[in-house]
Amino acid sequence: MLIPGPDHPITIAPAPRRWRVAFENHVIGDSGDVLLLEEAGHGPVAYFPREDVDMAYFARTGRTTHCPYKGDAAYYTILMDGHFADNAVWTYEDPFPAMEQIRGRLAFYPDKVEIYEIDAARADPRAHPADVNEVVQHTDAGDGRSQKVHWRSDDERPPTV
Repeated sequence: MLIPGPDHPITIAPAPRRWRVAFENHVIGDSGDVLLLEEAGHGPVAYFPREDVDMAYFARTGRTTHCPYKGDAAYYTILMDGHFADNAVWTYEDPFPAMEQIRGRLAFYPDKVEIYEIDAARADPRAHPADVNEVVQHTDAGDGRSQKVHWRSDDERPPTV
């Protein structure tokens, strides 16, 4: 077991924003409690709490790896809609004491899934709810015409009146 230090720094910090992980265009993880681990010579890795990831699509594999700083990692394959990503997810279920913060959390290979940071306001439609009356006025009036001019498709929210 090696301890992170000046010759091999490892930092773990809470992510400042919400993160998601998607596979085959399905969000399989969404969390405001992601930890970002930065290790010497590697880019940051997002570690999701297991309870914020849909484990229904995961199958444990026999693969294990050993990191002298973190401990032994176990792996999962993702299977969804006939698509699979072999050993796309790893976890340190019993990490070394210096890495206790990542115990049981899940990390993903970015070449096998999409991992991205999102703005919390965009993640929660309740943060900026659309006015129901405004939405109804932009729907079909019954004769194939909209009651008001359609919104542009690239608008995130209805225009304010």
